[in-house]
Amino acid sequence: MLVGMAHLLIVEDDELLRDALCAQLKLAGHTATPAADGAQAQALLEGTRCDGVILDLGLPKVHGLDVLRWIRQRLAALPVLILTARDGVDDRVQGLQRRRR
Repeated sequence: MLVGMAHLLIVEDDELLRDALCAQLKLAGHTATPAADGAQAQALLEGTRCDGVILDLGLPKVHGLDVLRWIRQRLAALPVLILTARDGVDDRVQGLQRRRR
């Protein structure tokens, strides 16, 4: 659970949505670091301590599910909120299964 100010990584390839999310989180008193693709997200997570990640699945360079798997292997306790336009049950199950592999 995030209490008080949190440092959140926003991984979204849509610039307008990414900027809006960062702006709203900053207004709420949080620090938001933007990443436009999966490779940038991985690089930022290697060098920056974050309290949580908002992760799009449809990313360029490294797909969001691969980023999620990478996070679970290295930062298993890091909270990740998946943000996606995908709505199928299979997509949801696949995202949840990536949690502990």
